[in-house]
Amino acid sequence: MTVLNKLATAQNRRDEAPNQELAQRIVEAADKSAIKELIENLGHKDKNIQSDCIKVLYEIGEMRPELISKYYKEFGKLLESKNNRLVWGAMTALDCIALKEPQGVYGMLAGILATADEGSVITKDHAVGILVKLASLKQYADDCVPLLMEQLIKSPNNQFPMYAEMSLAVITEKNKKRFEEILKGRIKGLEKESQKKRVMKVLNKFEP
Repeated sequence: MTVLNKLATAQNRRDEAPNQELAQRIVEAADKSAIKELIENLGHKDKNIQSDCIKVLYEIGEMRPELISKYYKEFGKLLESKNNRLVWGAMTALDCIALKEPQGVYGMLAGILATADEGSVITKDHAVGILVKLASLKQYADDCVPLLMEQLIKSPNNQFPMYAEMSLAVITEKNKKRFEEILKGRIKGLEKESQKKRVMKVLNKFEP
C-alpha cells in the first residue's frame, strides 16, 4: 500500500491525527522508502496531499531528524513555493534538521532569512530557531549571532520575548553587551506587561 493512502486527505479526515500516527510508524520502522515517497509527493497536484506530506515529514524530523536531513535541498526549494503551508512546513523541517545538516542549512541561510522577512509568524519563529542552532556551532557563530541580533531588533513585539528567550542559549561574554542593549532598548516599546516581564526575566540572568 502506498504511503499516500495513509494520509489524512486519503481518509477524508480534517484533523492531523492520521498524519501524526503515520509519522510515528515511519519513525519506529525507520522507513526510508516511505520518506522518499513523501518527498516525491511534495509536488503533487493536490495541495491537500502536499500539505499532508510536509506535515508528516516535519513530524518525523521532530522525532528523528536524521531520517529526513539528507533532503535539506528539497526543503530549501519549498521556501519559494506559492503554497504558504509548504513554506512554513519546510522552514519547520529545516529547523528540525539544522544540527544534523548544518553545512547545508547554513548554505541556504540567505534564502531562509529572505523568506522569514516576508513569511508568517511560524516561518519567522523557525528561521530564528535555525539561527540559534547554527549560532551554537563554533564554525558558524561569528556569522549567525549578528544575524540573530538583527532578528531581535526587527521582530514584532508579540514574538520578541520568545526570541529573546531562545537567544539566551548562544549568548556569551563576547556578545552579552550587545544582547542586553537590544533587550533594554526594546522593552520600553512593549505594550503588554506580560511581555515586559518575560524580557526582564531574561535580563535578570545577567545581573551580578
